[in-house]
Amino acid sequence: MLEAGGQPAGVAIWFYNFSTFLGRHGIYVEDVYVAPEYRGRGLGRKVFQYLAAKAVDEGCGRLEWWVLDWNQPALDFYRSIGAEPMTEWTVQRVTGDALRRLAATD
Repeated sequence: MLEAGGQPAGVAIWFYNFSTFLGRHGIYVEDVYVAPEYRGRGLGRKVFQYLAAKAVDEGCGRLEWWVLDWNQPALDFYRSIGAEPMTEWTVQRVTGDALRRLAATD
């Protein structure tokens, strides 16, 4: 939970993952949300600074997350903290009827 002046200001959800390429754990950021009235105060940067320090202290190989390709403000922010897009990977998903069909396959 992010706080500003003792008030809830947002939330960050993250977990450890494992990279078979690196042979080390990493940190995956599932979601970061800062309430609109608290944006522009550096809270998002503090979240990523905290998680980066945690990753470094614990010997993790990376810190990663997804972002929608149309979310230009987020993309600009992520570039400002040193993030780089992963151009050689695409996200794959199975859902709905396709998920049920796959689950039922012998």
